[in-house]
Amino acid sequence: MKDRDINVLFTYLQSQQTAQTFLFDCYQKLDGVDAAAKSYENCNSFMYYLDHGIQFYENGKNLDILFQPIMFFYGMIHLLKANLLTIRPHYPESTTILAHGVSSRKRKKKDYSFMDDEVKTQQNGLFPYFSEHLFSKSQSPFEKIKMEDLLGLIPEISPLFTLQNQKKMVVVGEVGKTELHFQNELLDNYHLTAKSFVQRIKSYLPVIEQTKINRNSFCIKLSVPFHKSSGPFFTHIRNNLIYFPLYRSRFLPSSEVSVHYLLLYNLSMLCRYESEWWGDLLSAKSDIDFPFISYFLSNTAEKIPLLLEEKLIERTSLDI
Repeated sequence: MKDRDINVLFTYLQSQQTAQTFLFDCYQKLDGVDAAAKSYENCNSFMYYLDHGIQFYENGKNLDILFQPIMFFYGMIHLLKANLLTIRPHYPESTTILAHGVSSRKRKKKDYSFMDDEVKTQQNGLFPYFSEHLFSKSQSPFEKIKMEDLLGLIPEISPLFTLQNQKKMVVVGEVGKTELHFQNELLDNYHLTAKSFVQRIKSYLPVIEQTKINRNSFCIKLSVPFHKSSGPFFTHIRNNLIYFPLYRSRFLPSSEVSVHYLLLYNLSMLCRYESEWWGDLLSAKSDIDFPFISYFLSNTAEKIPLLLEEKLIERTSLDI
């Protein structure tokens, strides 16, 4: 991940002129769009989505953890809408896409555990909309998913699972390099031969030049360096290492932005509507949920603005 101060781009886009220029460059790449007219029409919305999104994040970092899920969730929503506006000039096309696009259990069980809780994706709303248009995922790889499984897909959270002797992901490479290395234990966990495994993951990678199989591992050589992080490959924000799910049941070709969205949605619902449980969690810190939630919140506040900034940069040919 690039070593970049996100405030540079977002500050640059905080004027009608720069916001319109940015959108004009994006819209010129779209068929059937009057780039001049639509960039002028959308520049204020685009500018405010970015500004409000970053303000939610910056203010959320300075608040007690009590309020952070709400601040980060709505900060993320605003940055997602800004991204969508660069490729969907008529967004929002209908009211059906204004809902969150995901639901959680309305009533919590007596012995409720966040790690065991689930969210359910819906056919309409922001989640399926941005998954399709920003990440080319027209269908979710799951209908329901547990919070533990989502947390297990975030590389920065891996050390917490390791401390519990629950290894969720393995390092297979580094951003900017042309080789990925897989231990044979992956093949056992996925119940696949090396050839079948490569066939399964090849659509998520640049062109594969060569596959070399050794006694205890195998190597995939790519035609170009690996840069774009997308499930089932996930990138660590600090060390640029590429992580891959260790077990077949956690092979989810979903963007990490989607993973954070689902986690933040559920946490924001708990924060707003489960005051007793949320209050007990923060004050008593009695179970394993607290360190995972706390660590996730500090990570998502840093990582999601960077990931969504990268999506913005992908859309333009401007030298930023």
